[in-house]
Amino acid sequence: MKRRADSDAAPPANRDSPFFITYLPMYLDYVAVEKGLAKNSLASYRHDLHRFGDWLQEQRLDLERVERSHLTRYFQALRTTGISARSVARGLAGIRGFFRFLVAERHLQRDPTENLETPKLWSTLPNSLQPSEVDALLGAPDRSTPGGLRDAAMLELLYATGLRVSELIRVKVEDLVLDAGFLRTIGKGSKERVVPFGDSATKTILAYLEEARSHFDKRGGDPHLFLSNRGRPMSRQSFWMKIVKYARQAGFTGRISPHVLRHSFATHLLENGADLRSVQMMLGHSDISTTQIYTHVSRARLKKMYDQYHPRA
Repeated sequence: MKRRADSDAAPPANRDSPFFITYLPMYLDYVAVEKGLAKNSLASYRHDLHRFGDWLQEQRLDLERVERSHLTRYFQALRTTGISARSVARGLAGIRGFFRFLVAERHLQRDPTENLETPKLWSTLPNSLQPSEVDALLGAPDRSTPGGLRDAAMLELLYATGLRVSELIRVKVEDLVLDAGFLRTIGKGSKERVVPFGDSATKTILAYLEEARSHFDKRGGDPHLFLSNRGRPMSRQSFWMKIVKYARQAGFTGRISPHVLRHSFATHLLENGADLRSVQMMLGHSDISTTQIYTHVSRARLKKMYDQYHPRA
């Protein structure tokens, strides 16, 4: 029989902290008596808060020192274990109520859950393609035509750099340093970063610049790298439609978007041994906890494969 991912874990050796001895019983009494919580709901609250208290002990964190970043890290850690999004949301509700109660009763001075929302990365893992699927997608455009060569260059550069689609369509010719294999881009918060890319993208971009770009630069001198058939900078919507078209040509039936290639870029780098800080810099994430979601994708994929193929899973 398979164990449920969010089943009760074995209790830790030590639960003699103020969290377990004082604050948790006090809060459970409050929700049972004052709020009239049902027996099953009370058991869920107890389970969720026990798990949170155990994690605090593992991190050697007192309640007074808990920050919002700690809570974000905690819930992301839950998601890596395969706990459902519904269970994560329930855990957040219990922890939020717990801290609000302690502040209202003047046991704590501040509430670290204040203004804490449930980010999408807690409830969903980003889709990413297998390397073979990426190859099929990048091979879909007809590179013998100007439009196909342009589209291939866009797809190659997107997967090679992990740029946001808004960053990709803003790339200018002068932003490229092709002989060194990198580009400059301005990301969120108007922060500039330098992102490397490999030989495959370099060759395709060079071919596009030499053989196709002049076909689209109808006015002459437009600084943007990628131009539409009308000679204007490529729009996000137009590029999204192109990806959908090429995905269908490649035989994909699921949902596809430019962001899937960004997710694939990050996931494949980490799966092949890249360090998290480097991927963070290339993606332009200000907080490494945002990048950590991609390690969760890899772990989730491993767990799924294990469950599917191991005879005693």
